[in-house]
Amino acid sequence: MKHTVVRLSYSVHEIQPYINWIYFYYAWSMNGKPDEAKQKLRHDAEDMLAEMDKHYKTHAVFGVFPANSDGDDLILDGVRIPMLRQQHPSRGSQVCLCLADYVRPLSSGVADKAGAFCSSVDSSLTADYESDPYQRMLSQTLADRLAEGTAEKMHEEVRRKYWGYAPDEHLTMDDTHAERYQGIRPAIGYPSLPDTSVNFILSDILDMPSIGVRLTESGMMIPHASVSGFMFAHPKARYFDLGKIGEDQLRDYARRRNLPVEVLRKYLQRSLAR
Repeated sequence: MKHTVVRLSYSVHEIQPYINWIYFYYAWSMNGKPDEAKQKLRHDAEDMLAEMDKHYKTHAVFGVFPANSDGDDLILDGVRIPMLRQQHPSRGSQVCLCLADYVRPLSSGVADKAGAFCSSVDSSLTADYESDPYQRMLSQTLADRLAEGTAEKMHEEVRRKYWGYAPDEHLTMDDTHAERYQGIRPAIGYPSLPDTSVNFILSDILDMPSIGVRLTESGMMIPHASVSGFMFAHPKARYFDLGKIGEDQLRDYARRRNLPVEVLRKYLQRSLAR
């Protein structure tokens, strides 16, 4: 059975409180720079956000689906999505983690839930600023923050309302940015999900083009200011870095994905042990 997905659109001013300015400053290499420089940049950014708010919106699509794990595979609404497992535990841990660990195993006979999502911005959001290098970079870094902020707000609504496992959650924005909520939202292309080809699976599940997101041959998203991934509600779920994987796991992963080893080797180049 295929379950429906939810599409949401937000105004820029709705997402602005969810922007994590620490990452914005990092994108501008502002660490250690004088406060005056940061204040000037923040002022310019807020002026641009006010202008964007007049013309553009951000978008999200997500679904909360029946889910189980089968070994290192996540089964999401009947779709089998192979995952990768750490081959060396994170510091301070003795367990090699896999995202599939955060849903009940198929053998339990009990259906669990997991989510999938994609967030993005209007494709023309940065178009007005292409002629000036400073304005172009400012618009691009803000677009990235707006896509991330949209994912943050969407995830908050999922926890409180749509999935509803945390209906009484009331966090400050600092708490939200510090991820002091139950569950995680790992994104494709990040340390626990380095294989961007998983986007092809998610696009089929979520219909990413319905919010204006299309994929390149390598699974990268256009607009570039887009985020996609999964949502898990397990109380002990945490983010982790997959680290390096060996040839044995690459071949097992290719078998489970039903794709040639050499195809997946290209997607996972940075994650392969040398």
